[in-house]
Amino acid sequence: MSDTEQTPVISFSDLGLSEAVLKAVNESGYETPSPIQAQSIEPLLAGRDLLGQAQTGTGKTAAFSLPLLSRIDVKAKTPQMLVLAPTRELAIQVAEAIQSYARHMKGLHVLPIYGGQSMGVQLGQLKRNPQVIVGTPGRILDHIRRRTLKLGDLKSLVLDEADEMLRMGFIDDVETILKETPAERQVALFSATMPSAIHRVATRYLKDPVEIRIKSKTTTMETINQRYWQVTGMHKLDALTRILEVEEFDAMIIFVRTKNATAELAEKLEARGYSSSPLNGDMNQAAREKAIQRMKKGKLDILVATDVAARGLDIERISHVVNYDIPYDTESYVHRIGRTGRAGRKGEAILFVAPREKRMLFAIEKATRQTISLMKLPSTEDIADRRVMQFTQQLSETIEAQDLSFFQEVISNYQESHDADPLEVAAALTFLVQKTRPLKPVIHVRERPARKEREQGSRRERPERGERSQRPSSPRRGNQTPHRSEEGMQTYRVEVGRSQGVEVKNIVGAIANEAGIDSKDIGRISLQDDYSTIDLPEGMPKDLFQQLRKVWVGNKQLELSIVNNNETSAEAGSDTAGKPRRSGKPRTRARDKSRRPSQSRDK
Repeated sequence: MSDTEQTPVISFSDLGLSEAVLKAVNESGYETPSPIQAQSIEPLLAGRDLLGQAQTGTGKTAAFSLPLLSRIDVKAKTPQMLVLAPTRELAIQVAEAIQSYARHMKGLHVLPIYGGQSMGVQLGQLKRNPQVIVGTPGRILDHIRRRTLKLGDLKSLVLDEADEMLRMGFIDDVETILKETPAERQVALFSATMPSAIHRVATRYLKDPVEIRIKSKTTTMETINQRYWQVTGMHKLDALTRILEVEEFDAMIIFVRTKNATAELAEKLEARGYSSSPLNGDMNQAAREKAIQRMKKGKLDILVATDVAARGLDIERISHVVNYDIPYDTESYVHRIGRTGRAGRKGEAILFVAPREKRMLFAIEKATRQTISLMKLPSTEDIADRRVMQFTQQLSETIEAQDLSFFQEVISNYQESHDADPLEVAAALTFLVQKTRPLKPVIHVRERPARKEREQGSRRERPERGERSQRPSSPRRGNQTPHRSEEGMQTYRVEVGRSQGVEVKNIVGAIANEAGIDSKDIGRISLQDDYSTIDLPEGMPKDLFQQLRKVWVGNKQLELSIVNNNETSAEAGSDTAGKPRRSGKPRTRARDKSRRPSQSRDK
């Protein structure tokens, strides 16, 4: 059995992947294969069965997706690749990853199938003849028994997280599905552990498999304070900016997954006034060394880096490591945060975790045997207090260190000629100085109050999302009962409703995906015939408002607008608030064929 001590492959281009798949990998900016990818891709490309033992988050999805996609015939309109996953969330995540890797394979369709989704929807999607199916065992078996899914032409079958399927009681379903597949199909089984039941399945259904075991080095320094922020309620860049405002850091490394992301994020941070630079494998050695030397000398405060570019990096100034993108495996996490807290010094590690990445967070905690605490994002008041403190400190330093005689003369002349109050003059100058970094709290999209706070004083239960606020439709806006928003929420109108075949989940999915708002932070939705209303966190930035107006749901743009209690509306941030909009059914806009409709997350 092989392990991670083998010499890793330098590049994906050395592995023999198809041209279309390799193009997608290169465009994504991935630099080198992870250990499991380096060891799995070549035998799977050769048609071998594979038995892999690896923890969650080691890069297994790409390890089996890249080679098996390279073997698919897109001209054949039958299922050729089947991936079984233990949960709905993992099935969706794997399907999205495969779709990304296959984006240059014209004519290839990937279909996620799982319980809880409409059977009618799945039957319709199956008629599109997808070549790749990703699903949970129970629903896959259901379609097999209905004869709506035929596996006679299947080339490959992947059992992802087999031990989890065993724990959830799916192992009998898995064996039944295996018996329905052609005898000559290729099987890849991945499992974090190898209990006897999983080993029995492997022995019975895998033919002379290549066996791979990925060992994890999982020790972290006790000098590093580890925290995580759950990505919800606002964009990651906005959250990062808040953290940078209030954290006392000397120098920082921010880790992202791809080379492209290093340049993009560094540029955005520079635009916000932070001295930052990318660090990735595409930079020549001289440019990389120059960036590192600038940080060592205090001329650069933030490096935005990939895992490979930051290996072995030892800069005494680095006090913080931010995992802007969660790493693929626990070992990478350990390497990342090891850039701080060196030589006995204290360090801070912050991890951004999206809801669907919680499994990776748990895997990191399990592997490192350390609890990562949830951090509270700084409020706008915290940021304003910090800015005021910095401003007054700079004011004192300037008075003590600078020759201000010329400027005193300018202000004295102004005061005499305008009979101005000195305090008013100082306040006006302060206002001019703070325009780009306001000293007063600025309202952004804010996270909703905790559920207990929202429900305090009220015993009324909120209905379930699929049932909430399904009020009878009203043909005209003027006939409606005024809508009262929940505390901390603003009501918006969207120009889609039942007439477009739209359901609550479609609106929730589109808003959540486009705005970066967790679905649980979306409030009441009232679905009408030709429009709907939705409660979202107050203080939506104007650029996000304009972006959401253009989102497609049910073959129609949302055309988002604010709803006041008197049912009037206006664009966010404009001076038209309170002016009534036209009533009646909105006219249909010509659809831009270059734009694709926004897809709901709840497929």
